Amino acid sequence: MLDELAAATPADFVADVYGTGDALAAFEARIAVELGKEAAIFMPSGTMAQQIALRIWSERTGRTTIAFHPTCHLEIHEARAYSLLHGLRALTCGGPGNLLTVSDFTALADPLAALLVELPQREIGGQLPAWSELEALCAAARERGAKLHLDGARLWEAAPHYGRSHAEIAALFDSVYVSFYKGLGAIAGAVLASDAATIAEARVWQHRHGGRLVALYPLLISARLGFERNVGKMSAYRDRALEIAMRLVEIEGLDIVPDPPQANMFHAFLRGDKFTLEARAHDFAREHGIFTFARLAPTVRPDVQKWEFVVGDATLELGVDDVVAAVRAIVGFPATIARRADFFRV
Repeated sequence: MLDELAAATPADFVADVYGTGDALAAFEARIAVELGKEAAIFMPSGTMAQQIALRIWSERTGRTTIAFHPTCHLEIHEARAYSLLHGLRALTCGGPGNLLTVSDFTALADPLAALLVELPQREIGGQLPAWSELEALCAAARERGAKLHLDGARLWEAAPHYGRSHAEIAALFDSVYVSFYKGLGAIAGAVLASDAATIAEARVWQHRHGGRLVALYPLLISARLGFERNVGKMSAYRDRALEIAMRLVEIEGLDIVPDPPQANMFHAFLRGDKFTLEARAHDFAREHGIFTFARLAPTVRPDVQKWEFVVGDATLELGVDDVVAAVRAIVGFPATIARRADFFRV
């Protein structure tokens, strides 16, 4: 990775200093154009970017209540920072296993500062609403006077499903966050894009969050490299996910959500003991050189485990038959692979 970054750095490259610099400004402008927004700001993390966006919309609207799906990243992965750092109150809408719908949103009675929408929704297998449903949801939020924020951590992966540009999708929203390590393979880094006045305010909040580092150029170079190399591969990733899923659903003891996949990811639900399945996957990787998963996530049923299957470059390099054979071996209890299962219980 370090050699790649060095090779991708022009000889006349000048590092940014506390959020200013030509290379940083040029990349921010490039992503703003990609998303069809007036301006953008590069930040170390999406956690920072999204909290800042929602804080700004709260102050603009004079409201402190925000709404999002129960599996929103802010709710389940950020230790309630939106509340403890920014004094925001959150309402979740919709069922945790289903897409957020217009009827879910309209059931909320409180005045809202903003509605956050995630595309695609990772925790339910990368599902995406129909375009007409998405338009209707955004229209309903605007009728309520709520701002619209897009959690587009995987926006790059969502675009092939809609057959629309990133800018067309982002146009439905007042602010958009995109990630450069999810799907694009960068070390870290995120961009928040919106109108120029909002991004100017976001720069102040980035400083308050401790995100205006003395230099961001290692993340910047990595993000730029990941974007240039991989953003154009998303349709191929999605198509391969469809091919693989069509074959995996034929395996007894395995289910796919959603079926068929809508992005380059889906959730595979495997019936069996977590440790035994993980041990088989590790053994298969050692013996055949094909890595499937390191660990599985539990579900509400102890005999069913969840595997987040994401297609990237490594999966494109493998034949579909190779992927299916690996999964069959892991799910199918072959004696030559299961013989050392207890080793991984330690």
